[in-house]
Amino acid sequence: MRYIPRILEEGILSASEQFPVVLVTGPRQTGKTTLLQHIAHPSRRYVSLDSLPTRILAREDPELFVQTYPPPVLIDEIQYAPELLPVIKRECDSRQQTGLFWLTGSQQFHLMQGVSESLAGRAAIVKLNGISERELRQIDIREPFLPSRSLEQIRFPSVQRMVYREPDIFQRIFQGSYPAVLSGKVTDIGLFYSSYVQTYLERDVRDLTQVGNLESFFTFLRVIASRTGSILNLSDIARDCALSVPTVKQWLSILVATSLVYLLQPWTSNKTSRLIKSPKLYFLDTGLSAWLAGYSTPETLSSGPLRGAIFETWCVSEILKSWWYSLKEPPLYYYRDKEGKEIDLLFEVDGAVHPIEIKLAATVRKDWARPLSVLEKLKVPVSRGAILCLVQEPFPLDRTTLALPVGWI
Repeated sequence: MRYIPRILEEGILSASEQFPVVLVTGPRQTGKTTLLQHIAHPSRRYVSLDSLPTRILAREDPELFVQTYPPPVLIDEIQYAPELLPVIKRECDSRQQTGLFWLTGSQQFHLMQGVSESLAGRAAIVKLNGISERELRQIDIREPFLPSRSLEQIRFPSVQRMVYREPDIFQRIFQGSYPAVLSGKVTDIGLFYSSYVQTYLERDVRDLTQVGNLESFFTFLRVIASRTGSILNLSDIARDCALSVPTVKQWLSILVATSLVYLLQPWTSNKTSRLIKSPKLYFLDTGLSAWLAGYSTPETLSSGPLRGAIFETWCVSEILKSWWYSLKEPPLYYYRDKEGKEIDLLFEVDGAVHPIEIKLAATVRKDWARPLSVLEKLKVPVSRGAILCLVQEPFPLDRTTLALPVGWI
């Protein structure tokens, strides 16, 4: 399988020089182990807790486990043996060295509690999701996406950017971002996602949660996938799934904790109380979302009712990865007031907001920038904004707003 270089390679090596523990979290099959093995020094041992005998040793005698696999070591799927974390803490405190333990974990909801309790201040935590567009096209840009930075790239073009037309972007959306698909290892995408969901249900949901009915959870997954890019409405989801609202809330927390779903919080201001307070829901992998929603080809996806929402989902996912892979948390929100006025995305950076609209269109319209004017009434500092769309090259809509090709994220 062709290895696709990851932007986080340098960041992980740098973190390993500063912390005794580096923990890489993210969904299954996003390349956590492959990435760490690719950059690891030959002296670093590798051990996987997927192996049942190894897992039993780690759980029942964690001291002996660490003696058997001393640092520097890469421990895969650490969430299966949280008993190791206190022993790792003592080993770090005893040795007083950096780069001792590299850990991976596919689930965050149990793992992160143990890390915060046992390894606080000792572990650098890195989020890895699927392959980003920058990684796939080998675009050498490490800064997180922000409209003002895109302006600098226009003034000083140093890299070739991808330009998408509608059929091409839906091919990319349908593929998703899992390395096995994008590297060419997998050719039957439907079979890959079917197997992925089965493994997710059996290994992540059943083993680590109290979900008893996996068929109901699968139905819940499909309903959530069909709502990507929409404002979260727990009551509607509960009705469509024949579940209680508390159950929907609990199951949604599983999707968030396992990094399948991202909840984009609404932007709030003390200057107005007329703002929507529910988050927007996004699947982090559009290929998985499309499969769960029942689409079998890019063509049916591009002509279906989900086309606009899943295009927005792809843009948001790429923006998030640009920040996570720079080891930064995205200061990203959306705006919607009770009068229905909405801005798809808002960055809040250095006391100013950067508004972004997402349009599935290639012909520029001047009125695209009109929704951004709602911010003027709130008297908040507004910096450069952008309209992400299918234009072939950047185009100024006004003095502060650019129409940008989505390949520039």
